Amino acid sequence: MLQNFIIALKAVAPMFIIMAIGILLRRNNFMNETEVKKMNKLVFNVFFPCLMFSNIYGAEIGEAFDLKFISFTIIMILVVFFITMAVIVKIEPSNKSRGAMIQAIYRSNFVIMGLPIVSNIFGGEKLVTTALAVTIVVPIFNVLAVVVLEIFRGGKPDPVKILKGIARNPLIIGAVSGILTMLLGIELPEIAVDVISQLKSVATPLALVTLGMSLNMKDFASMKRNLVICVLGRLVIVPGIVLTLASLFGIRGVPFVTLIAVFASPTAVSSFTMAEQMDSDGPLAANAVVCSSALASLTLFGWIFLFKSLGMF
Repeated sequence: MLQNFIIALKAVAPMFIIMAIGILLRRNNFMNETEVKKMNKLVFNVFFPCLMFSNIYGAEIGEAFDLKFISFTIIMILVVFFITMAVIVKIEPSNKSRGAMIQAIYRSNFVIMGLPIVSNIFGGEKLVTTALAVTIVVPIFNVLAVVVLEIFRGGKPDPVKILKGIARNPLIIGAVSGILTMLLGIELPEIAVDVISQLKSVATPLALVTLGMSLNMKDFASMKRNLVICVLGRLVIVPGIVLTLASLFGIRGVPFVTLIAVFASPTAVSSFTMAEQMDSDGPLAANAVVCSSALASLTLFGWIFLFKSLGMF
């Protein structure tokens, strides 16, 4: 039991300590909001693509691809999305808030939180399966976000625009590049591999520091009810149902921990940006990110400890 506690603590504590450093830096005016946005853009356009590529490059496709895990992940994301939409439509009358709430519940901060969780538990060499999952999960999250936000602002989703956005996503470009080199057996010059590897090592800590600097506490009183619904849905209800089903379906090891990352991580930071851009409830989206990120240190620890104790990984 003590060993499982230590494993869960080691999986979660480093991430939130690094995030706390970011919060302290922001409070001491180390960077202003504009500079933080530029830093976030740098992380997602340069460092994370290198991380995605490096984690896939040189791997064996057979050991990385798990059809049961991939199928389960896709099905569960869709199930969570449609059930969430049905519930929110019934309990929330405002279309402006509906889109933000649905996005806050189904869409997790998988990339920033997920890769560190798997790496902290299994080591960096076990990230291939998780990196491949990103190429599937990120496009699905993005497509569903555009669809739901367009629906509740009275618009019509543009499939061509959605596909272009996915094709230009730096994370997808990095991951697909890694997959192509893996499938085609392409070997890069050693100096190129070294450079990419060094850039990769910067990605996760810098992303977590930036996330910490991005969090701003705002007035919660006017949206308390909806915030409680979003945070409970994202951190407790969704992971409770999905991870229980995953255990019953026999998913174990790295794939199971990847599912913890997908379904138990806090609300995606990018959900706030999309809510703002698409006339949804921006303040609610921002506070969902803040609250879920703050409380995830406890809930992620709890889920990891529970399922480690049950022998899922």
